[in-house]
Amino acid sequence: MTRVAAIDCGTNSIRLLVADVPAEGGHTDLLRRMEVVRLGQGVDATGRLAPEAVERTRLVLAEYAAAARDLGAEDVRMVATSATRDAANRADFEEMVRTTLGRAPDVVTGREEAELSFLGATGSLAAAAAAHGLEPAAAPWLVVDIGGGSTEFVLGDGRGVAAARSVDIGCVRLTERHLHDDPPTVEQVAATERDIRAALVEVAAEVPVGRAASLVGLAGSVTTVAALALGLPAYDSEAIHGSRIAVDDVRRVSSGLLAATRERRAAEPVMHPGRVDVIGAGALVLRVLMDEFSLAEVTVSEHDILDGIALRLARG
Repeated sequence: MTRVAAIDCGTNSIRLLVADVPAEGGHTDLLRRMEVVRLGQGVDATGRLAPEAVERTRLVLAEYAAAARDLGAEDVRMVATSATRDAANRADFEEMVRTTLGRAPDVVTGREEAELSFLGATGSLAAAAAAHGLEPAAAPWLVVDIGGGSTEFVLGDGRGVAAARSVDIGCVRLTERHLHDDPPTVEQVAATERDIRAALVEVAAEVPVGRAASLVGLAGSVTTVAALALGLPAYDSEAIHGSRIAVDDVRRVSSGLLAATRERRAAEPVMHPGRVDVIGAGALVLRVLMDEFSLAEVTVSEHDILDGIALRLARG
């Protein structure tokens, strides 16, 4: 058993997992935390990480480093994704992480980000299905991780990844680019859809999505859509993990979020405050990709790149 700490620093949030990982089988969580720091604030427009966003990230990262030490983690790995990849001042951010955490972040490529997401998501599919009294989602799986700056598409099965593509249609990026009004106008939503569909053409050119037997959706946009579709009175990760949401329910939730004011979205009991501004774009990505690729349902996973980081760190 190896105790490790995994940190996922995305465009919208920074998350921590401290877990005991055996040589085989499922890992045991000791601590999971998520804070919305919006590191990617303005990156799509300016090409630089904003100083205030870096400072928000530093404060949370210091707390995570202390928690990992207190829990006796033998090793720690921080993975930084879309916002950091895109930033002209990436070196300054890396130096901040080195000072705060004691080691530099791994600024991974879109391909490695996709592989880590796939590893984390598929490791618990059978157990998640059993908890809901369902048969496991059939392979090959199309794993889709909707992040803040980018979305990863990965096709694979129990033997590993067959094809992957990362495209810049994350919920923060699309919101900052198009969805400026409250609620967004029909024209703004249409412009967002055009960006998503253009990116999906790139995905289909590299990932044979027609081979997928099941869609597996990850990250906060997907889990929040699932919570709303299930009508949960509060966010419940156990009820969400392994649930299956039909495309008609995704359409209904997506339309409702895009038609709602910020105040209405914030009032939803399952809504994390840090997702209020960007959930409409994230839900739209899920809805459009399901329609475009003719996918009837999505299996929702609470396990994602964070779990993949921990598994790879412990097992090599």
